[in-house]
This record gives sequence, structure tokens and C-alpha cells, in this order.
Amino acid sequence: MNSKTILLLLLLLPATAFLNFTKPVTTSKEPEILPAALSGKITMSGAYALYPMAVKWAEEFKRINPGVTFDIQGGGAGKGMTDVLSGTVHFGMVSRDISPEEVKKGAYGIAVCKDAVIPTINPNNPYIDLIKQKGITRQQFYKIFITGEITTWGEVLGNKSMKPIKLFTRSDAAGAAESWAKFLGAPYKQEDLLGTGVYADPGLAQAVSKDPLALGYNNINFVYDNVSRKPQPGLFPCPIDLNGNRIYDANEKVYATLDAINDAILSGAYPSPPARNLLLVTKGRPTNALQVAFLKWVLSDGQKFVDQAGFVKLPDELLKKEAAALSTSQN
Repeated sequence: MNSKTILLLLLLLPATAFLNFTKPVTTSKEPEILPAALSGKITMSGAYALYPMAVKWAEEFKRINPGVTFDIQGGGAGKGMTDVLSGTVHFGMVSRDISPEEVKKGAYGIAVCKDAVIPTINPNNPYIDLIKQKGITRQQFYKIFITGEITTWGEVLGNKSMKPIKLFTRSDAAGAAESWAKFLGAPYKQEDLLGTGVYADPGLAQAVSKDPLALGYNNINFVYDNVSRKPQPGLFPCPIDLNGNRIYDANEKVYATLDAINDAILSGAYPSPPARNLLLVTKGRPTNALQVAFLKWVLSDGQKFVDQAGFVKLPDELLKKEAAALSTSQN
């Protein structure tokens, strides 16, 4: 084969063939450069209302960041605020508004989800059928918990019963107590509530479950079972007769399941207070990289666990606003 023939064949070859001959094509990719894994410890204390949600978030955040550890303690909203302002923990779990005095001390709140306080009675209450028919009005709750004018179940239900109301309240500084007092009227606070003081949400729930004549209040996650979505054994959500007509109307029947009460909180059918935003509080606007990363995750991906944990998701607009404020704090 002469040189002219070889040249002609080369000119007829596709360009890709020539390229393949001179430089083999590789399909391998450069290794993806991942961000450094998060590591460190996050500590929290405070409201029993937020405790179950915080534990769930910690579990899920650690699943994707194995180097991060958590220490989460209950103790009530008051303890959470005290601990975070003293620097004992990174986050205080708080289930009430932050006071102006606390803001002056550096308290900075991030709303992360929502729940409510619900009045509770014992399902073995001898007047349970009448209570289901009538409910209890806000004014009656006021006269039970604030003024002490009502002390028997007969006075509530309009019969001649002299059986006493065994009234319970929280002994520890609690957002639940503060929210319940606000529902009964401003400017009432926890210290204005009457009743035998019991420590913590689980303690108050247990006290009500042991006494058929009991009346108390609890955060919804201590009233309902998160798996069955029904009220816990020994507790019955006491219906509030919101319009005061002494009839438990259809639009007031929001207590059958955890999902039903959460829908009522979201729509406003269950009033605020005692519904309220739950907060993670820091001392000053947070700047620590790990803490900010956790908060941003809570406000975004972490929100998909809110409903399954028995809480109410905040409006997207508020979540975005809170996340934007965190981004500003790092600038």
C-alpha cells in the first residue's frame, strides 16, 4: 500500500477514532469533596413540653452526624431559662413567652414548633357523662383555679353533688402553668393558680390518673399516646365549652385523638393560649457553628419529624424568618 492510499484512509477515519487512538477516553469521575463532618456536644434543659421533640431531633441529627452528642434534661421551662442564661447549657427549652427581664439578660428565642396545654380529668370521674355533654367554661375554670369560688363538681355541672374537685397544679416553674394561667385571663401567672402542687408534667399526669375526682392540666404529649394517638390510660382531655352555652358543641369536639387536637391548634379552633409556640433559647444570638447548623436543620429538614412526634408544625413563613435570622447572626 503506497503512501497516498494510507493518507486517504486516514482522512476518511472519523475524528473520534483518531482521538480515541491518541488519547483514551475515561469515564471515571473525580472523587466528590464532602464538607467536614460535624462533631461536638450540644446540651439542653427545660420544658417537658419540648423534651420529646428535642429527643427525636437529637436522634435524627446524630444519625446523619455521628460525631455529635447530645445531653438533654427536663426540669421545666424555668430551669431551662435559668440554665441557658447562666451558661450551663447551650439551649434552654422554653414553652412560654420570654419576659422583658430575660431579654435584657440576653435570652434569644427561636420558635421551633407548637403545642398546647389541655385540662385533664380522670376517665373514672363519676360525672364523666355530664362533663362530656356540657364541658367546662373558661369562666368556671377561672373560678376553680384563680378565685376558688368553685370547689365541688356539683357547682360545675349544676347538680347537688358535694363531691370536691381535687385540684392539681405544677410546683416547678413551668410554661404549661404559665400558659394555662394566661388562658384564664391576663395578667395571671403560674403563682396565681390554686391546687396541690406537683412536680413536672409526668407527675401531674400521674396525680390526675390516680384520683377519680381530680382536675389538672398537661401538655398534649403527656395526655396522648404518640403511637395510638389516643389519650393515655388514666387521663381524659376535659372539654372546654368555649362559647359558654353549656353544650359541648360539634365544633368544640377536638379532643378524640392527638391528630384532631393538633388540627384544632393549627386552625385556631383550639385557642392560643393555651396553645403556644415552643422555643429553643440561647444566650445572645447564636454564632457557634455546630449550634447554628443544628438550629437550621431543625427549622428545615427536622420539621418532617414534628407531626410524627405529636407536635404542630409552624407556618413556613415563620420558619424561614427564624432561619434567616440565624444566617444573619453568622455574618
